[in-house]
Amino acid sequence: MKNVTVTMEDSVADWARMEAARRNTSVSRLVGEMLAEKMRRDDAYERAMQEWLQRDLSFSSDGAPYAKREEIYAERLDRFR
Repeated sequence: MKNVTVTMEDSVADWARMEAARRNTSVSRLVGEMLAEKMRRDDAYERAMQEWLQRDLSFSSDGAPYAKREEIYAERLDRFR
């Protein structure tokens, strides 16, 4: 474990002291746990993003042209005319 010095606004330090007391822990442990949780969430998000970006984007129409918007929504549009 490493010791670090953290500078924060007085109001933030007051909140951290109260939150740590509420959780029956130290401010140091509270900040460490919050940073560890942030790291886990960021890592999970990054992994999910990479998986999504690497997915197979094979859109194929077997040579036929894609339907036009008007063709797709023709039935719905007729209801409003």
